[in-house]
Amino acid sequence: MMALENAAAETPSATEYIRHHLTFLANKDAGGSIVDFSVIHWDSVFFSVLLAVLFAGSFYAVARRASVGVPTKFQNFIELIVEFVDKQVKDTFQGSSRLIAPLALTIFVWVFLFNFMDLVPVDLLPAVAHSVGVEYLKVVPSTDLNVTFAMSLTVLALVIFFNIKMKGAGGYLKELLLHPFGPWLMPFNLLLGLVETFAKPVSLALRLFGNLYAGEMIFLLIALLTLSAGFTGLVTAAGLAGVLAQGVLGIIWAIFHILVITLQAFIFMMLTIVYLAQAHETHH
Repeated sequence: MMALENAAAETPSATEYIRHHLTFLANKDAGGSIVDFSVIHWDSVFFSVLLAVLFAGSFYAVARRASVGVPTKFQNFIELIVEFVDKQVKDTFQGSSRLIAPLALTIFVWVFLFNFMDLVPVDLLPAVAHSVGVEYLKVVPSTDLNVTFAMSLTVLALVIFFNIKMKGAGGYLKELLLHPFGPWLMPFNLLLGLVETFAKPVSLALRLFGNLYAGEMIFLLIALLTLSAGFTGLVTAAGLAGVLAQGVLGIIWAIFHILVITLQAFIFMMLTIVYLAQAHETHH
């Protein structure tokens, strides 16, 4: 009886459980905040770099071993992704640039891998980290607003670069001042242009972050079904029912979430292509 009471006492509350899973591994206590630009979220950095290495390494290995004969299944899969992205670029981007297709491929695969980490059981990697002395660990980089904004601001920098490259600094400034209402409303035109320009990275970052953050929260809420049961609760009817409900709901949500994580990677890629295509357009 005493052991059961101790186990119950050690079980965190629902609020503590969720707060713990939403706290980043940072160089100072960031609490449960969603975003804090004054600290480095080392877990986001680690998994972003790890997934980048996985992405680049696997594509490089396939390219080195590519065969004109009978390709492997993995080579077929990689070629399918490359052809899919290349088709989207050709259908959307009418300009000429060697950067756009590789950039689109990188965004699509990298963001998809970010999102895919949301399908890893929510307690698995944090438990492994806790066993080696790491108290906090968030494994989904796209649930970190710092990461999504960093990617979207990179897209903004490319949009501004291509606008200046195609139209010149004077031409780009003239476009901001004169469109859409002509020279008599220059201040209003400039305000509209700046709002439109900076709304692009904000919408990119918040859309990706919001969808993945919501998905992560649902997985955490499903995990709460067996939080209070613990190992001792598994022998009770309530414990078994909680485990069964958690398993069924987790599988259903994971299957649906596969569509969400793929769609969000696709949307981020397509909007990037569209924004860069608009930057290549010249107005007369």
